[in-house]
Amino acid sequence: MLPAARALAAQGDLKGAAREAWIYALPLIEMANTRQAQSPGLVVNRFHHVRKLTDPSRRQVTAPNNDTLFSSAWFDLSQGPVTLTVPNGGHRYLAVQLLDMYTNTNACISKRTFSREIGPEGGTFTLVGPGQRSKGPNPIHLATPHGWALARILVDGPDDLNAACAAQDLLSLSGPAIPAAGGYARRNAAPADYFTSAARLLQSDPPPRQDRTALARFAALGLRPGKPFDPGRLSASDLAEIEAGIAEARSKIVSAGKSAHFIDGWSYPKANLGNFEQDYDYRAIVALVGLAANTPEEALYLSPQGESGRLFTDDGPYRLQLPTPPPVEAFWSLTMYEATDEGQLYLTANPLDRYSIGDRTKGLRTNSDGSLDIWISRSDPGGDRTANWLPAPASGPFSLSFRAYWPREEFRDGRYRLPPIERV
Repeated sequence: MLPAARALAAQGDLKGAAREAWIYALPLIEMANTRQAQSPGLVVNRFHHVRKLTDPSRRQVTAPNNDTLFSSAWFDLSQGPVTLTVPNGGHRYLAVQLLDMYTNTNACISKRTFSREIGPEGGTFTLVGPGQRSKGPNPIHLATPHGWALARILVDGPDDLNAACAAQDLLSLSGPAIPAAGGYARRNAAPADYFTSAARLLQSDPPPRQDRTALARFAALGLRPGKPFDPGRLSASDLAEIEAGIAEARSKIVSAGKSAHFIDGWSYPKANLGNFEQDYDYRAIVALVGLAANTPEEALYLSPQGESGRLFTDDGPYRLQLPTPPPVEAFWSLTMYEATDEGQLYLTANPLDRYSIGDRTKGLRTNSDGSLDIWISRSDPGGDRTANWLPAPASGPFSLSFRAYWPREEFRDGRYRLPPIERV
């Protein structure tokens, strides 16, 4: 590492180092800020339940779904393993995703993945931190001492809400109740503040050994795991180079988040979604526009092609015609989002209070041949189309996300493709 760092410092490429370091640290920054935003005075190793489906008022996490209740727990394994209890959801989709602080999915606990361990009364698992041993049941080893346990519990309409909340109450995390660390800078912070927070996070949750080459490339900044960041060592010209590098990084990630490669009008996730390894650009993009994305085996997240990459700018109407039901074992949905300038996506208010359409939406009208038309527009398309209307924002760019939970193999390997969304 040292020769590479010295070479970089000798070249004076602080701009390049800052660009790479900003991208590398972005998932850590987004995770820490999400932890801060979810609740003031948050205590870790305890579940906090959201008792209603996400609506436009909730903006803690970008690109949320409107299909499931969320139960969230930030775990701290620094004092030893923690016990997680997961209920048996029966026919209800129920999964607990375990993310490390670098946004990798270390495990997703459900009857798809742990059918033997989750009995009629549920299952008990032991979350084990790096370098730890445990005699607890069903150990699951986490890559970092801190992370996020995010449970999704399907709600099958308003009448099902109380039963879904009862399932939430059976989730538990048993471990030391520790106040969550706070005071982290946001992604738009000044360079000194951003990298000071990044250094804190690299110390509390050390990166994997496989990342040592990347860490050497931006060591010229003085950003090293286990060491505090000292902005006082940087001159005004150094800071100017660093700011230029961050500007390039931000532009690169924001632009990439708004664009995509499309197949028949849809952008399909990369195979390494949710377990990014050394794909730092993709990891940063997902942290910005889809934090806590799961792996393709658990859920496929598809984005349709609009007039500007992932973004639609016209008024519509548009139509998505599904000749046959998408091949999934759990459920599917199409969710509408308004888009911010940085590419973040949030639910948008509309006259129907309808934020998604899926296989559980009541009152949808199918065609005589069994196909389903979903109508997308800013204003009511009228007539029979209203029943199948997914309202777009009254103004501004918008984006859509198609979710397929527990997609079958033909969906994952490309034998099944969604038809494109067409302007009618």
